[in-house]
Amino acid sequence: MHSIASRQIALSVQDEIGPRQPGAIYQNVDGRFEVLALVTDPADAAQLLRRKAARWAVIVRDTLRPDAQPFAVGTVWTDSDYLIRPAKRSHVSYVPAA
Repeated sequence: MHSIASRQIALSVQDEIGPRQPGAIYQNVDGRFEVLALVTDPADAAQLLRRKAARWAVIVRDTLRPDAQPFAVGTVWTDSDYLIRPAKRSHVSYVPAA
């Protein structure tokens, strides 16, 4: 039973984060943001968000402002957010040794 609860928690965290993986760009009423990093360690996320507790944080940069500095957000992905560019997936190619 514990593993089912763990999967439900993990699923809800992924649902909260949505498609915000490093390299993705998304937009909402607050701006257009490039995802620089995803922090899933709760202690690090809480420190970045200046909260007593957090399960995750996303470090973003507003691409509509040329002078924008990276900052952390902990807002849940909603219907008012939309993906402009998905995260780039890194594919590792293996070349046989000669």
